[in-house]
Amino acid sequence: MAFYDLPLKELQTYKPERIEPADFDHFWDSTLSETRKHSLDAKFVPVDAGLKLVETFDVTFSGYGGQPVKGWLILPKDRAAQIPCVVEFIGYGGGRGFVFDWLIWACAGYAHFVMDTRGQGSNWKPGDTPDLFEGANPFFPGFMTQGVLDPKNYYYRRVFTDAVRAVEAARSHPVVDTSKVAACGGSQGGGITLAVSGLVPDLSVSMPDVPFLCHYRRATEITDGLPYGEISQYLHCHRDQVEQVFNTLSYFDGVNFSARAKARALFSVGLMDTICPPSTVYAAFNHYLGEKNINFYAYNNHEGGDSFQRSAQLNLLKAVWGV
Repeated sequence: MAFYDLPLKELQTYKPERIEPADFDHFWDSTLSETRKHSLDAKFVPVDAGLKLVETFDVTFSGYGGQPVKGWLILPKDRAAQIPCVVEFIGYGGGRGFVFDWLIWACAGYAHFVMDTRGQGSNWKPGDTPDLFEGANPFFPGFMTQGVLDPKNYYYRRVFTDAVRAVEAARSHPVVDTSKVAACGGSQGGGITLAVSGLVPDLSVSMPDVPFLCHYRRATEITDGLPYGEISQYLHCHRDQVEQVFNTLSYFDGVNFSARAKARALFSVGLMDTICPPSTVYAAFNHYLGEKNINFYAYNNHEGGDSFQRSAQLNLLKAVWGV
């Protein structure tokens, strides 16, 4: 894939006007307040994953609407009484998979909490959390247009709420140092990371990797790739709902969450990314409120920096946490 988006110098200063509904904060405050009426009820059940150097737990906690959400908690066996924690969110279509799929952060000496994504996990990694909500409108196959005619019914309202509760569940474990919690994830996981960063004011570190779910309208205008293409296909059919759809999406835009996020951040972007166009990532990065850096990978698509970015993330956590 050749370069197709803005030149790098323009990307580095690209800071489009944010399209934000007047009740954005009220919407999210009330959503989280409603969910917190349900007990978090985080359960950590030991599981034998056949791994001798880590302790592994099958996690269940109450997410949106008090509905059960699954996850993994992985702890290094050789550890202090309390250790920092990395909460990780998964890319589009993937589920929590198996414990041995997620070893990097525990091997670095941190607690690692992996949130299963409701309704997903039938594409590239299996999942175990159903989405117990009936969508309010017909939708194009996938998740991007489920409930998209009303912010209250939109799929990612439930996912982002689950993600905030995942941080709370991780912090509820006695081994976790609640002052040293990071959020991370790639693609969809990066978009969820930005939402958490904007909704959890005392998050320590944010590491959105090639983040999805940002600057939706521009994304649909410059890439035909999925999953943004799901929105385009929906609007191709529902010609009269364009503004209604983008009004809903403005409540879930990583650009708007970035403008509220204070955690130390490290982004990444691939300048040939046809799934999450570079300008959509830079829009979120340039609006990000807290201290931040971004690594760009000029000749990479949606894989971004891959292991190069993992190395940078490890270095960041060591620098910030001192461990």
